[in-house]
Amino acid sequence: MTDSDRRQAIIDGLIQGYWMEIETVLNYLANSIHLDGILAEEIKKSLAADVQGELLHAQTLANRVRELGGNVPGSMRFTPSQTSLQPPADSMDVGAVVRGVLEAEEAAIVHYNALIKLCDGIDYVTQDMCITALADEESHRRAFRGYLKEYERRAKS
Repeated sequence: MTDSDRRQAIIDGLIQGYWMEIETVLNYLANSIHLDGILAEEIKKSLAADVQGELLHAQTLANRVRELGGNVPGSMRFTPSQTSLQPPADSMDVGAVVRGVLEAEEAAIVHYNALIKLCDGIDYVTQDMCITALADEESHRRAFRGYLKEYERRAKS
């Protein structure tokens, strides 16, 4: 792959990450409002707080796309993919939301790791930005793994 091809692949990867973050914002917002019940309160608060962080990731990615000479796409180019993060029919199904968050975080981690490797030796600014976002996503994953453990323990008792 030529340097030019790699630079275009980096822009494409940034755009894909941008869409992933935007979709996560939409789903975190919906689930932070949709869930009901005592067990849902902590999850709702966490999701509502995480909306801002995910939106900041999207803004950072979009800015980098522009800095690299790419175009930030509008909503007509959006194709949703986070099926597991949709608000559940049962608004008290906290477990489904937590598992959906974990799946979305895992997808983001995989994506950022791939971008980090793609940037190596060619775009250290984007690489550093992706490393920072990766750390955030890993932190979210750790928190939601804890929520899932607690939820499953309470469900058994």
